[in-house]
Amino acid sequence: MDEEITDGYSEPCGQCGSVCWGVTNGGQFFCKNCHNVIERMKEVEDMSRFTVNSRISSLSSSKRKREVKGRAREWMICEGFQLILKLQAEALVDLGVCPQLKTDVLWIFWKRYMQKTRQAYTRNPVNILRGSAFTPQDQTSDTEVESSAAFSDASCHSETGSMMGASSVSGYSSDGRSSVCSGSMDAECYFGQKDRKNLMTMPRTLAFCYLALLWVREAITLADLLRLVSKGHIPYVNAHALFPEDMKFFGKDAMIFRVESIPSYSNVHRDAASLAALIELPAFPPVTPDCLLHPALLTLRYLMDANLPDKLHALVREVIQKTSMGTDSFLTFDPTERKPRLPCYDLQAAALIVVCMKLLFRLDDNVEWKLAKKSDEKINEMDHGKSKTTKRGGKMFSLRKWFMVVQPALERARKKEQQATAMQQWKSETPIIPSLKHKTVVLKRRLSVGTISVSWSLLCPGCTCGCWDSSLSCWV
Repeated sequence: MDEEITDGYSEPCGQCGSVCWGVTNGGQFFCKNCHNVIERMKEVEDMSRFTVNSRISSLSSSKRKREVKGRAREWMICEGFQLILKLQAEALVDLGVCPQLKTDVLWIFWKRYMQKTRQAYTRNPVNILRGSAFTPQDQTSDTEVESSAAFSDASCHSETGSMMGASSVSGYSSDGRSSVCSGSMDAECYFGQKDRKNLMTMPRTLAFCYLALLWVREAITLADLLRLVSKGHIPYVNAHALFPEDMKFFGKDAMIFRVESIPSYSNVHRDAASLAALIELPAFPPVTPDCLLHPALLTLRYLMDANLPDKLHALVREVIQKTSMGTDSFLTFDPTERKPRLPCYDLQAAALIVVCMKLLFRLDDNVEWKLAKKSDEKINEMDHGKSKTTKRGGKMFSLRKWFMVVQPALERARKKEQQATAMQQWKSETPIIPSLKHKTVVLKRRLSVGTISVSWSLLCPGCTCGCWDSSLSCWV
């Protein structure tokens, strides 16, 4: 009876290497030589689907492989990045960004990138897959990328299908070569390309989003974008978990899409500048005084966030005027220049406030405390009723009191951020199989982690669920 059930399953045992399988009473496969129990089980179809005279038949291994082939489809690395960009654009639109960012800006940027790197939308595409003819079915002209296209589910699948073309290499080929290396078609040769500096990476998805935000002149700086990513409002960490089921994620795909940290400000800023030069974008819309990225408005926002007096903004505006930092030529990003410079709007606004504070208080750890002492004396006189306001009719600003209020709040916020980073679940909930050789080890380890977490939650029922999710990331 066991031979009929295990017929067709010829995988060797991971312990002794023999091919001699039996079936336990629970339906699990075990090795008759070393009695090693594996996770494969006897699968039986539902009896309600057949008549009374029909008998129950077990599913053979070959039939299961055919079903896996039916569910999985061929996909490429660029298709995965396209799906992630689509999800990030939808998240930004849900946060209040104009819908044109997704349909009219980011989608066009992505098509220009695919064209410039000769992956699609060109008459002479590059051969991404080794040993295969990569000929698009629908060859589009180089100027077609300028047209607008909806960044929807249908467009993603249709456009990607045309860019993949007629290829004989399958992610689940008959010889099993592609499935052993990765779930995608071109992950194995993705790292072997000569011009790797133009390859797509996960940090570059944020660079694309930042360029699109600058184009539509949204009041989201690069620091704001990274903060939204760190809080999970924009898909980035474990974004591959959002792939559809027919896009099998396996092997070397993890080296491309799996991230366990938020990229730094400088890396994303550098990628954005290089992408703008690569896809040859024209000059961006000018940053006018009514734009929220203008330093006059951005410094006002930062003054309110830092709990600084509003009258300091008048001095900031004067510094902006003296240094010509408010002109369109200084603030507008033009990739067509000989030496293009992508402005750091948030850093410039913060630097303007620091310069104004230094002009007022010198900030040499000596003068500012002397001035703070004098201001405290005048405030005490005002409290005793000698004078309620200053000569100009306003209240006195005390740098010492401001520092005593802001510094503890800043330290608490920094510790809270560090705790949130330490408790964040960087590992994916679904196990990532690096290779078929380590599949059993990874699944057993994840099963052990689940058992330990359930046992621990029973011992400490009062603990929050979020803590155990974060602790699992340290064990897996």
